[in-house]
Amino acid sequence: MNQASSPLPYLDAKPQGAADFYFAINATFRFVLNKLGVEGLRRYWTDLGARYFAPVTARWSAGGLPAVADYWRAFFAAEPGADVEVSADDESVTVNVRVCPAIAHLRKGGREVVPCFCQHCYYIGEAMATPAGFTIRVEGGNGSCRQTFLRRDAASAPQDFARIVAASRRDANMDDQSASRSDAATSEASC
Repeated sequence: MNQASSPLPYLDAKPQGAADFYFAINATFRFVLNKLGVEGLRRYWTDLGARYFAPVTARWSAGGLPAVADYWRAFFAAEPGADVEVSADDESVTVNVRVCPAIAHLRKGGREVVPCFCQHCYYIGEAMATPAGFTIRVEGGNGSCRQTFLRRDAASAPQDFARIVAASRRDANMDDQSASRSDAATSEASC
């Protein structure tokens, strides 16, 4: 597939990315959080969405909701370990992330996940969507979520951050003792 026909503005010779990149993302978020605080981290995410993803925003502006759906299908097809369904209609695009590849890989690697890790989907997504006339709402997190992109004028309320679950090492398969240690570690570095 050449770059002009791909919904992704960048191409890689590999069909999927390297999962260890998720370690770098988590470490970068932690570094920015520790150096600049939560507001600095949110500015970082917003800047990343507005600047790095500007070519995506341009395609969304030109192609509307079908371009949004095409992008997320191609994006998650290139993410190792993703279990995601993208659906679209005339009003919205819904990205149902059954298994978040980043959270799954971080857990598998025994990494402490930055507690507000899942908020990056909102801040980056909103910075990408706004100039194209869309907005995003995120529900869930900590390994699975639903992201809905809709026209800005159709949004009835702003993002409710209580609907974005804090990330941790904990998942449904952890025993109580492991979960307790994970929860304690997460609370020490909360956002």
